Amino acid sequence: MLSRLAGVVVPVFGRLKVTTETGAAPPAGSIIIANHTFLSDPAVVLAALRRLGTEPVVLAAARLWRIPVLGRVLTWEGHIPVHRHDPRAAQALRDAQAALAAGRSVLLYPEGGLPHRKGVREAPPRPFHPGLFHLARSTGAHVVPLGQAGSRALASGSPLEQAARLLTAPLRRPRLHVHVGAPLYVGSEQTQALALARSALTRAWCAAARRLGAPVIPGAPCLPGSDGPDAAAG
Repeated sequence: MLSRLAGVVVPVFGRLKVTTETGAAPPAGSIIIANHTFLSDPAVVLAALRRLGTEPVVLAAARLWRIPVLGRVLTWEGHIPVHRHDPRAAQALRDAQAALAAGRSVLLYPEGGLPHRKGVREAPPRPFHPGLFHLARSTGAHVVPLGQAGSRALASGSPLEQAARLLTAPLRRPRLHVHVGAPLYVGSEQTQALALARSALTRAWCAAARRLGAPVIPGAPCLPGSDGPDAAAG
């Protein structure tokens, strides 16, 4: 339901383009990692994955389950609440393991939260929390990096700027780009595994930002170059 809703709503607010490095959707039973830049980007990511025929289980902040109606929908669809800094956090790992064992793909945001910055400029993924490593190591699942760019143009900045951008988005329809990288195994050593995954996600984000022509923050490691063969999903 959330994926279908995102697939309908996102094209109203922006022009979404989806590319993949391999020319195929993420394999079933994958751990999909995405960069997190603003509140709007989960909808963009779900809409992009739906175009590729993938409707993942999402690991999301537990506070979303306290929102009327949304909390019930999240529970009904099998999405997984993450209780940060809480003994219940381990349950999210067990639930994600069960979803992967059942052949579902799992979407998570390894940065663990939103950046504290203003403006529409793109920025590379921040350091990862170790949950990704524990999930990948315990299941042996592929990790698929998904980079997205443009969602901050939908609504970002001060509360007044956010409201103005969101209200005018259907008229502006800013361009959005999602690029899905090749699956990888991250290995059995935590520091190296997280560095490898972050590097792969940074490359996917660079591909999305570059193809969008989006402005990036000064010093961002996003250099011109080939991202490998890809296929467009529209």
